[in-house]
Amino acid sequence: MALISVDEAAARLAAGALVAFPTETVYGLGARADDEAAVAAIFAAKGRPRDHPLIVHVADVDAARPFAERLGDDFDRLARAFWPGPLTLIVPRRSGMATAAAAGQDSIGLRLPAHPLAQALLRACAARGVPGLAGPSANRFGRVSPTCAAHVLDEFGATLPVLDGGTCAVGIESTIVDLSRGQPTLLRPGQLGREVIEACLGRPLAERSSASPRASGTLEAHYAPTAPVRLLAGDDLRNAMAAAAQHGAWTGAGGLPGRLAVYSRCSWDGLGLQALARAGVIWRRMPDDAATAAHELFAALRDLDATGPQQIWVECPPEGPSWEGVRDRLRRAAAAAA
Repeated sequence: MALISVDEAAARLAAGALVAFPTETVYGLGARADDEAAVAAIFAAKGRPRDHPLIVHVADVDAARPFAERLGDDFDRLARAFWPGPLTLIVPRRSGMATAAAAGQDSIGLRLPAHPLAQALLRACAARGVPGLAGPSANRFGRVSPTCAAHVLDEFGATLPVLDGGTCAVGIESTIVDLSRGQPTLLRPGQLGREVIEACLGRPLAERSSASPRASGTLEAHYAPTAPVRLLAGDDLRNAMAAAAQHGAWTGAGGLPGRLAVYSRCSWDGLGLQALARAGVIWRRMPDDAATAAHELFAALRDLDATGPQQIWVECPPEGPSWEGVRDRLRRAAAAAA
């Protein structure tokens, strides 16, 4: 893996190259947002459809202004409250700015990340005349997002330069709020919950509709490991594991014994982990609190997928606003197998 410094990363980006960089959410695959050829290289590297827009990362609030036709009071409230942080704001795009990154839409998603290395990189890029970085997650399109430099290596090999900022603190992508159509609308949940956003705005967020702009990470099937993901209620999962332990095997595709990976908050008291292991079940415990679960979600899916299971079964997370981002990612991961 080609690990590089902030200055080298900024120089490469200014010259139109791609660099993977850390944020507090996940690692991004960065290119200068004002260079259509560089942005096209992101789409090609990820295998991402060209009509699926990218989020543009900026060094500060003032750096967001050149990308926008207008910002407005809602933008000012949310940016003051939550930037830098895991919140992307979609605003009307200024004509001629970052057209390729916005996938030709008249709106654009902007974010000011909180990770100190991301901030240092954006400042170094700005000093070289780069107004912002287009930066989707640094993984192949539709796959599990990376939360450490090693995950980026798994996706793209040693040829992609990486600015290593350690493990991402949040672990799932930013919350996305659309401010481009009048009524603020939640397009993608994340660690920053709707209740705190609504409290800041002083009114409820609308739900995504057919009139909403396209946005990153909102396809029905996304965030998927290689093995199919299946979501199960806790009782259903425990009953299935009890049957596997009793019969000494988990029955996979074609009625044949196979390997099953399980990620759950269930207790296996009375079943025995050794009995489950003999049955071909690999188990990892899901944390009980939403923030920790979000932090480790993508790493856990990657680790379980690396064991070569036929399927990955995941216990449905609890209801409630704090788990909304985790539920969203798991629902989309399971949709890829439907």
